[in-house]
Amino acid sequence: QVQLVESGGGLVQPGGSLRLSCAASGGIFGLNVMGWYRQAPGKQRELVARITSGSTNYADSVKGRFTISRDNAKNTAYLQMNSLKPEDTAVYYCNVGVVTVKGYLEVWGQGTLVTVSS
Repeated sequence: QVQLVESGGGLVQPGGSLRLSCAASGGIFGLNVMGWYRQAPGKQRELVARITSGSTNYADSVKGRFTISRDNAKNTAYLQMNSLKPEDTAVYYCNVGVVTVKGYLEVWGQGTLVTVSS
């Protein structure tokens, strides 16, 4: 059974940085797209960034501040967040497309809270 473990959230002051990690494990034959989404209180979940084997794309609100990367050997995705703003406060969720013995699955992490506040 595929599991995603997220880490790296926390409280940071405006202008600060955080690095989120998402490690996938359990019956993985291969990873396709890996992405980060976020959901702020009272708002819908939105795409922050995602990465495939050959490309990345970002929400306009985070371009130039956030960087998504992946380590295929470790089945891990990262989100480096710089110049954080209060409006970046949200629960961040990892989302991964995984090839398993049962076929292709889309898996969500449990979420990690990022709070940007002075």
